[in-house]
Amino acid sequence: MKNLLLVRHAKSSWEVPMHDKDRGLTCQGVKDAHLVSVEAKDSIPKTYIILSSTAKRATDTALIFAQNISYPIESIIYKDDLYTFDEKKLEKVIKSCSNNFDSVILFGHNAAITDFVNKFGDVSIENVPTSGFVSFKFDTDDWKKIKKGKIKKIIFPKDLR
Repeated sequence: MKNLLLVRHAKSSWEVPMHDKDRGLTCQGVKDAHLVSVEAKDSIPKTYIILSSTAKRATDTALIFAQNISYPIESIIYKDDLYTFDEKKLEKVIKSCSNNFDSVILFGHNAAITDFVNKFGDVSIENVPTSGFVSFKFDTDDWKKIKKGKIKKIIFPKDLR
């Protein structure tokens, strides 16, 4: 079995003119990331790795989750390839994960996350919102061979407020 836990980065700010990759989280984004990570804690397998996009909003969200689930922040793996809005590129990164790891928590971006969820999940989701958490279970021992999986848990911040 392979477990994939996808998290869309928390709400970020468009207020300050800067490069997209450098945008930070809003106050609401920080609150939502805390809310969702605390709620998700019981849904996280015992052993896992965390992968994150290198965009500031994704790394900040990953750091909040790591703090709340007691994961060592120095163990987070940052990948430029996860700074993508394209489902096919996201799928490629996921399918290249080492089979040494049965569970991966991944922090990324839309539309890639929503499109991946709808391609590989058994539940249709119109939009995975910022700070949205979707947990999958795949009936395979090889990341390269993942096909339709079973969505085990969905946590959206609006449901916790």
